[in-house]
Amino acid sequence: MSEWPQEEWAPPGVDPSTPSVARVHDALLGGMENFAADRSVARRLKEAVPEVVDLVWCDRAFVGRVVDFLVREAGIRQIVDLGAGLPTIENTHEVAQFADPSTRVVYVDVDPMVEPHARAILRGNPHATAITADARDVTAVLGHPGLRRLIDLSRPVGVLAIGLLHLFPDQDDPHGIVRRYMDALPPGSHLAASNMLASANPKAKALEVMLQATMGTGHFRSREEIGRYFDGLDLVEPGLVHFPEWRPDDRLPHPLASWEQLLVGGVARKP
Repeated sequence: MSEWPQEEWAPPGVDPSTPSVARVHDALLGGMENFAADRSVARRLKEAVPEVVDLVWCDRAFVGRVVDFLVREAGIRQIVDLGAGLPTIENTHEVAQFADPSTRVVYVDVDPMVEPHARAILRGNPHATAITADARDVTAVLGHPGLRRLIDLSRPVGVLAIGLLHLFPDQDDPHGIVRRYMDALPPGSHLAASNMLASANPKAKALEVMLQATMGTGHFRSREEIGRYFDGLDLVEPGLVHFPEWRPDDRLPHPLASWEQLLVGGVARKP
């Protein structure tokens, strides 16, 4: 007998017995767009690192502060959100268009469930859309008709690669991927990127082992390796830091907890 319930319905092209990063993320956030296989992985991740749900919300808060900075301070009015995942709350387009309603946002994800759900949320929003594409295929993403309909590649673009690059093994050349995106965009464009941080932190090792066991992915990297994502770009203050340290809304009241030290990221401008 199959481990997963046979009555679970899935749209064409989606195998409900195979967990996906987007749906596991949704399950961790308490969403409904996931299957038993995804919920099983979410449970195992929470058993390995009980604070993993806090980590996911920390990620969302970081994205929100980054997007607000891009629109309000950096003057960006076009954003491409790579590996966007399933819609949650305080989505990229909501934060960006709260700052400036004219900001255009394109969500990109390889999971075929993401696009229809995003489109349902975006119905009636002429400045935001979602496309199904593999973020590693830079040509396909930037040449996609859905993206080109909204994004003018001759003008500065903000590229979000947050919560994405640690999914790619070294053989996929994640550094080369972000470099190709930035090479294709004009000066003034910005890159926001992050990665799980390799360290002696026991929670880092526990999470890495469990991600590899359940998803076959999760590639933690050193601070130096993560910094290379921004080669040739100008890092904006405060540089490459743990998520809670990047332009916090309030003063950090205490030293970071061990789980808050699992992710680092930054934002940089193409000169």
